[in-house]
Amino acid sequence: MIHISEILSLRKRIKHWKQQGLTIALVPTMGNLHAGHIALVTGAKELADKVVVSIFINPLQFDKKEDLLAYPHTLDEDKKKLESVGCDLVFTPSVEAIYPDGTATTRVEVPVLGVILEGKSRVGHFSGVSTIVNKLFNMVMPDISIFGQKDFQQLILVQRMVLDLNMPIKVIGLATVRESDGLAMSSRNGYLTATERRIAPLFYQQLQLIVTAIKNGNKDFQSLQQSAAKRLNASGFIADYIEVRERKNLQIPLEKDTNLVLLGSVWLGKARLLDNIVFSLK
Repeated sequence: MIHISEILSLRKRIKHWKQQGLTIALVPTMGNLHAGHIALVTGAKELADKVVVSIFINPLQFDKKEDLLAYPHTLDEDKKKLESVGCDLVFTPSVEAIYPDGTATTRVEVPVLGVILEGKSRVGHFSGVSTIVNKLFNMVMPDISIFGQKDFQQLILVQRMVLDLNMPIKVIGLATVRESDGLAMSSRNGYLTATERRIAPLFYQQLQLIVTAIKNGNKDFQSLQQSAAKRLNASGFIADYIEVRERKNLQIPLEKDTNLVLLGSVWLGKARLLDNIVFSLK
């Protein structure tokens, strides 16, 4: 596995591969890798000749400096995991390389999608996401990029950005990887105490109950969402949002819409947990 930190060296390697006619997949990450990330790398290997994994803790995605400083740095462990599954190149640029002036003077925005749901709770977060992903796409020039469906809004936002900016990149979402008790794998799970970890699966269970009720004919989305939030709050969570949305544009569904997604975000102690369920109505 090749390890590159400099942008110029990365571009030389990418150019060499492209001259050989090889296809390239990019898996963008912020490190602290778990089995969910590794599943993305494995999936990328099935779709492209070469797999590049970027590890960059992006300051623009953090609205609190203390959260940025507390984010785990596990590069040595991450590299071992990536090498064990055949990653071809890990790209670890410095903050100075990505933001030469200390910040992004030029930013990429995806209106509407970037300011609802998670974007409403974390103002500016998706501006940071779309900006860094755009930068990585310009550096790596992948044919394919792989994202996890756990961050469903992020996936839809990046797909929209690629469409709007006419980027020749196929953005693919792979299924959420879960623990045996249903909890979606996430770097944030490391913030859970032992007690919190035991009750964390209730979040996904409540989402499942909502989807089951909807499939059984209950179309009172608002009532279902509010009831689930109350049950979660009574169990020790602090519910931020639980909402049914149309799958493609994440808007409030119309009566005719049948391709839906249920998205939720809750606090459990110091951990902010995200999850979703994609489903269709026949």
